[in-house]
Amino acid sequence: MMESYLSQRLATKLPDMWTDEMMALWVPIAIYWIQCSLFEMLMRLKLPFFEKYRIHSSIDRSNRNRVSFANVLYMVALQHVLQFIFGYFLLKVEDPASRALKTSLAIHNSAQWILAHGLTSTQLARNIAWALHTLVIPALQFVTAMFMIDTHQYVLHRLGHTSKFLYKHFHSHHHRLYVPYAFGALYNHPVEGFCLDTVGAGLAYELTGMSPRLGLILFTFSNLKTINDHCGYAFPWDPLNVCFGNNGVYHDIHHQPWGIKKNFSQPFFTFWDRKLGTEFDANELKKRTALKST
Repeated sequence: MMESYLSQRLATKLPDMWTDEMMALWVPIAIYWIQCSLFEMLMRLKLPFFEKYRIHSSIDRSNRNRVSFANVLYMVALQHVLQFIFGYFLLKVEDPASRALKTSLAIHNSAQWILAHGLTSTQLARNIAWALHTLVIPALQFVTAMFMIDTHQYVLHRLGHTSKFLYKHFHSHHHRLYVPYAFGALYNHPVEGFCLDTVGAGLAYELTGMSPRLGLILFTFSNLKTINDHCGYAFPWDPLNVCFGNNGVYHDIHHQPWGIKKNFSQPFFTFWDRKLGTEFDANELKKRTALKST
């Protein structure tokens, strides 16, 4: 009897890990560790087919980096714990039925508005309203959130380099990795990691008003993109390399002593680097690549 009572109390206290809100917290973290583990295994196996796409050699990784692999794992885990706790206490779990009802009402109201402004087909008006609320608006929210994350990270990232105090005490931690690898994507000082990644993504999520499910996709995609930028490989068939100019090669430049004051943009676009004159000159990169290959 007592065991049954305790089980019921425990069940009421524990959150449902499969709600959209809770999944938006833990799924991106789980995927980060899985994806990084795959890249780490690839680096350690040194398979010839993949080694030709490696940006730096394994010797470079061992000799040039100034932080141990164990310390990187510890700091990334700490950032994820802080991120989860922060998100959990801000979490507002909404009943799925209530959320579905709100969406249904929004579609209905939009269809009525469309009908009131000249469209005579009720079914067409409903289809347009459905597409608006399930496709168009989420797509706009997603792209807007990407732009907001980029803007937030560019400003703080550049400030971390221009301020001697911020660089010495915070951002220099990340630049102990002269040869980036996947797990190092979120290797930061805890304060910087919180301000740069957790707060930036959280603000984009809140200000765009996106759904928890779309937030789950955004956070996961942002993690995968950040991992890709630090993975240490430049695969020509990788969709993230093809679709985004801000990729592994672009960000690797920023981790080198000769490129550390350039290529601040991350993780998606190169817009702010181009507009504000901080993009590394492509011709200079070609010269350095040619010298390296000779």
